[in-house]
Amino acid sequence: MARGTVRYWAAAKAAAGAAEEPYDAVTLAEALEALRSRHPGELVRVLQRSSFLVDGDPVGARGHETVRLAEGGTVEVLPPFAGG
Repeated sequence: MARGTVRYWAAAKAAAGAAEEPYDAVTLAEALEALRSRHPGELVRVLQRSSFLVDGDPVGARGHETVRLAEGGTVEVLPPFAGG
């Protein structure tokens, strides 16, 4: 089990009610499931539309269950941004 930090941006930050919080998970899928359990409601909807960076690398289309998290790592939650 790895421990690290989830950082929220824009709408994700508003939905979570915090800029960041800890994770304790092996994979991104496990971390996201824990976040959904802790924050039912709007954050669940925001996570469905979001992109993720793990230690600065885009997750892209990879299955979240295949993305391993590192001890002391960072997951960034990037909801869609408006503008252009």
